[in-house]
Amino acid sequence: MPRRLIDISVPLEAGIKSDPDFMLPKIVYHAHDETAKDICALFPGLEPEQLPDGKGWAIEEIELTTHNGTHVDAPWHYHPTMDGGDRAITIDEIPLEWCYQPGVKFDFRDFDDGYLVMPADMEAELDRIGHDLQPLNIVVVNTSAGERYGKDDYLLKGCGFGREATLWLTERGVRVVGTDAWTWDAPFPHTLEKWKETRDPSIIWEGHKAGRDRGYCQIEKMGNLDQLPPTGFDVICFPTKIKGASGGWTRAVAVIE
Repeated sequence: MPRRLIDISVPLEAGIKSDPDFMLPKIVYHAHDETAKDICALFPGLEPEQLPDGKGWAIEEIELTTHNGTHVDAPWHYHPTMDGGDRAITIDEIPLEWCYQPGVKFDFRDFDDGYLVMPADMEAELDRIGHDLQPLNIVVVNTSAGERYGKDDYLLKGCGFGREATLWLTERGVRVVGTDAWTWDAPFPHTLEKWKETRDPSIIWEGHKAGRDRGYCQIEKMGNLDQLPPTGFDVICFPTKIKGASGGWTRAVAVIE
């Protein structure tokens, strides 16, 4: 049976609600008619009408952060140190073997937005799908945010993972996790409400900050996770190699044999 490839990334797109306003990407598209002059500038004496159909090239200008679109976070994103005090590794230092491993999908679409997943929830899900979690398995989480990407309420959607749940995974050898939500943690507006009630700083970005104890990567803003089976697929998520960066974009793909 031929293998099947499923795109588990979202397109990088301007003009939609994919990030907080201050982080939104900007894309300027230059089409073939307007760029003919740019080619001619490289070849003195060449006129646009001498090009095939008078056309130049299509090219885009993009303004973005390393955390726009589907991307991989490096431990450096969370904190300067990891593994109890070692310097946190940057995206260009991520071991490649972390990024091509058997995948496991948790279907947590029924959890309330802002709910913090607990180890017991993951144990129950593993029992349901009949899987024993293995070191380096890539765990991806289908949340209620998946079908709301680009919509006005996207940043409010999805359950999240706090310190306890994240450490439960990394203690079992998981080094890459993923979510179709904007963040691995609970959506910030929900955390804000808890902060107003408790004034407890330990709840702020607690899932990410678990990387101080044990370094790991996470893929954020994934897509099409509803098309994946619970197991029986590999995830490929090699990040763009950006020197010293906290993250890198990825065209994440699931491979089903």
